[in-house]
Amino acid sequence: MPDGKQWTTKNLNVNTDRSYCYGDAEPNCRRYGRLYTWESAQRGCRSLGDGWRVPTDDEWRQMAKHYGGVREDSDDSGTAAYTALLVGGSSGFNALLGGGRGADDQKYARLEAHGFYWTASESKPTSAWFYNFGQGGLSLNRHSDGNKGMAVSVRCVRD
Repeated sequence: MPDGKQWTTKNLNVNTDRSYCYGDAEPNCRRYGRLYTWESAQRGCRSLGDGWRVPTDDEWRQMAKHYGGVREDSDDSGTAAYTALLVGGSSGFNALLGGGRGADDQKYARLEAHGFYWTASESKPTSAWFYNFGQGGLSLNRHSDGNKGMAVSVRCVRD
């Protein structure tokens, strides 16, 4: 990627404890990758080998800036970055709208509407930053309030 780091260009699909297929259906894991709690995401990326890890909030933000930036950093509400980073976009990043699994109710929601991605950056002891590819607004957003128990997609990075 233009930030000089090696990013995975597919959603992580390593079966770790506290990772899930959307709707508990294996075909969804093959298409969208697994959904991970924050802690299982860390284990999943490390399992890829030397140097692989979950990217920090700053790494996500810097990578997105190469394509126009997230909503708060851009003039177009994050639309250019959303378009470039989404599957089929010009970046080759190929983000997918794989939805997520709730922390409290453990219900699956937002498949093909949102692509949520963990960062390694905590915002509070119980929450972490995550990125949201939102189809409704055609924008890339960042949020500080990701409940670490929810399960969402993961990309891994190494220097």
